[in-house]
Amino acid sequence: MKHKSWFKTVWKNAQLRVGCIMLLVLLLLGIFAPLLAPYDPYVLSDDMVVPPSLSHPLGTDGLGRDVLSMLIYGTRTSLLVGTVAALIAGVIGTLLGGIAGYYGKATGAIIGEGINIFMMMPTFFLILIVVALFGSGMGKMMVVIGLTTWVGNAKLMRAEAMSLRQRTFVRSAEATGESNIAILFRHIIPNGIYPIIANTTMGVASAILTESSLAFLGLGDPNVVSWGQIIQAGRSYLLDGWWICTFSGLAIVFTVVTFYLIGDGLNTVLSPKLNTIRGGDA
Repeated sequence: MKHKSWFKTVWKNAQLRVGCIMLLVLLLLGIFAPLLAPYDPYVLSDDMVVPPSLSHPLGTDGLGRDVLSMLIYGTRTSLLVGTVAALIAGVIGTLLGGIAGYYGKATGAIIGEGINIFMMMPTFFLILIVVALFGSGMGKMMVVIGLTTWVGNAKLMRAEAMSLRQRTFVRSAEATGESNIAILFRHIIPNGIYPIIANTTMGVASAILTESSLAFLGLGDPNVVSWGQIIQAGRSYLLDGWWICTFSGLAIVFTVVTFYLIGDGLNTVLSPKLNTIRGGDA
């Protein structure tokens, strides 16, 4: 019954419902890309900068590649980069924020100051420098984005941990002799993870935008199809081939809106003290 109640509560939220439907569309495009794409996105042809037609529903780019096929395959790249990078940022932020908020004193102060210093750094320019120095492979890009975008999650988790460490069930666990590590992973993080879930979901959208920006600047992985890469290739044809950049930009907007709807919906559902979802403090 609890699972049914949780699903019913989530489904009542219009933002979350619409976002999940949009995400399902993206997942289906990514999973079935080889079946849905009418052409191989890597194959060049003589049909260069052809406007949308029956043979090429979204036209072709300056190298004769089918734009629709590239957009479909680009869904895989965006979802993979966004999800992995956001998960890395979520894990790092949760651990550091939890330690800083629960341990307090010297350990918490040091980590807290580190978080504050990292917040002042220009994240995107830091990513640019790292990618330029160490290469632009997709794996490296996911790790770099994840390692530079954990601060928001750390701040949220730190605030949650500082509040939770004063709660009765945490004090009881300390009184019974549980170790700090056990309390952190059994009580603090599980009960404070809900804002992190919502923020990490929104972080997927930010990671997708970052990857697209890097690809647009020519720092993306040249071996995979990316929406930012399509826009970068199509900027030379803005007047004669407007469709190249337009449809790629719309794909990015659609995906970013999808994850913001899901993240905002989760934030609305998980932030209130809904006992049907959290199942109490313990």
